[in-house]
Amino acid sequence: MLTSTGVEQEELFHTIAGLIDEANSIAICAHTNPDGDALGSQLALKLIIEERWPQKEVVCLLADDDPMPRIYTFLPASKELVAASSYQDDPDLFICVDLSLPSRMNNGEQVMRRAHKVAVIDHHPCNEPYGEAALVRPEAAAAGVIVAEFAEYLGLEISPEVAQCLFCAIATDTGRFQYQNADAEAFKVASMLVAHGASPSEVSLNVYQSFRLQFLHLKSAVMGRITTFERGRIAYSYATVGDIERTGASLDESDGLVDVVRSVAGSEIALFLKEVPGGKVRGNLRSKGDKDISGVAKALGGGGHRAASGFTIEGSVDDALCAALPLLKALYAEEASPVAKGPDAL
Repeated sequence: MLTSTGVEQEELFHTIAGLIDEANSIAICAHTNPDGDALGSQLALKLIIEERWPQKEVVCLLADDDPMPRIYTFLPASKELVAASSYQDDPDLFICVDLSLPSRMNNGEQVMRRAHKVAVIDHHPCNEPYGEAALVRPEAAAAGVIVAEFAEYLGLEISPEVAQCLFCAIATDTGRFQYQNADAEAFKVASMLVAHGASPSEVSLNVYQSFRLQFLHLKSAVMGRITTFERGRIAYSYATVGDIERTGASLDESDGLVDVVRSVAGSEIALFLKEVPGGKVRGNLRSKGDKDISGVAKALGGGGHRAASGFTIEGSVDDALCAALPLLKALYAEEASPVAKGPDAL
């Protein structure tokens, strides 16, 4: 696995800064179905580059044609995001943020293929690095942590706008500092960002305390369907296209529903499945303990971390559950006793 720490990170910061210095046009893109870390990190990086290299042409791309999730529209510079499918230039430098698999960039991948040079800033495990510089730190709580440290490396005085974007990135990827990845580095960087003008209350208000009534009705339906397997250690629920149409909720609003499933007492692994247009299902996985669910996501064509991963497959919710559940139950196979392997194993 490719990783970068300590001196290696500083060397890669130097290389990435050199690539930026040489480029006139720069495109920054995160993964498909972007979350707070993806959006906050790429917007912050754009602002950082414009501050340090004001003569550069910098554009932030959305991997999908869908608009950015409503809960993140409060982020500074969010109105400057451009759909990758409408970006026709061949940038001098393409920077991938918060992903290590080009295939997870959707329309952004074609822009990357046209770019003269590529750099990566990510915290997802990566076995096949690409580009001229790949800074990958799986132990970092969020890509936002690395981008914040890049700003410090450049010697910049972090602006309140950059601080807000990066605080959102870290807060959302650590589940409001409740997940296992909320380590000392994450708290240290978050504290520094607050000192530079980030507003935790504004992030919380927009991301976690501004739910539409339609979403709450969808959440109620999802809560009513929660089912457990493996003696309560695996919790699962789902939302269909029909649910979203009936309640009037939007697809992006349902991204956080995996945390509702994750909250079940006694559960160690949470799986939330969501039907999306086009006959596909998106799956979100969370692990509360020491079980590594990233391999399950990878086996289903996705990726992510030990404790937070996702995937998208063709088919129905039933198809997705039939594909994912055996893989999740296999994580407990070595613990199963002869009795547990019997008819009452569930």
